[in-house]
Amino acid sequence: MSDPLYIEQGGHRTWLKWHRGRRKASDPVFTGSRILEAMRLGASVEVDLVIHADHGCAILHNFSLEEETTGSGLVRQTPAAVLRQLHLRGTDGHPIADKVMLLEDLCALLAQNQPHPDALLQLDFKEDSAALTPEVIANFGATVGPVARSLILSGGDFDAISLLANSAPDLRTGYDPCYGESLARLKATGDFKTFINDALKTAPDAEMIYLAYDIVLEADAAGFDIVAPIHASGRRIDAWTIRTVDDTTIPKVRRLLALKVDQITTDDPEGLKAALEK
Repeated sequence: MSDPLYIEQGGHRTWLKWHRGRRKASDPVFTGSRILEAMRLGASVEVDLVIHADHGCAILHNFSLEEETTGSGLVRQTPAAVLRQLHLRGTDGHPIADKVMLLEDLCALLAQNQPHPDALLQLDFKEDSAALTPEVIANFGATVGPVARSLILSGGDFDAISLLANSAPDLRTGYDPCYGESLARLKATGDFKTFINDALKTAPDAEMIYLAYDIVLEADAAGFDIVAPIHASGRRIDAWTIRTVDDTTIPKVRRLLALKVDQITTDDPEGLKAALEK
């Protein structure tokens, strides 16, 4: 089987994004070897960022350490040196050989291993602008600056994304409105048109709009093509996250492909590509 990078259908290419650095469902998350593999192949790959005690970012999803690592307590209260000594946990919850990476560790790997020109690493910032300090912003810019052309920074608080992105001029940005007040308004009104227009207005510099795939499909079922205004504004759309590959999810993915989403986030890009090519 070819590498799980994208699906071509009807003249449109939809990238399969390696969610949390996973090529297949059995992979542990956030391992340097898989992330480097994705970047070498030219894949789209995503990792999460949370702030640690030394005003930098750790490559982790949760604000607490217990589930993802061999540590305990809050990431925000844990120094960088301690984080680097913690082991990640596999899909079965048991510790693995790989240790927690900090953002500077990952960026150093990218600097030492030239990414494919098509590769795109999404840094999904899990915090909001209230969490940012001048030290965090300065450290972020210094860290990502040398490899910024291979990165896109995303999050649900575009004020935070803008503050961080301004510290690294070559860094692209994305926006995910599927959180907080925006999502609450959509659930209350069912007004998909206003939802997406507000998102595009909130994040005028974002080149990628990240939407929960069920919102894309619910809009479609209601007779509204939520992809069209994104494309009309010159942006791209990522539909997240296909967690399993089975008889329930494959029809949904095929509809997303027909709607011409530009990227599908999945925990099993290898399995998804194989299923779609049958």
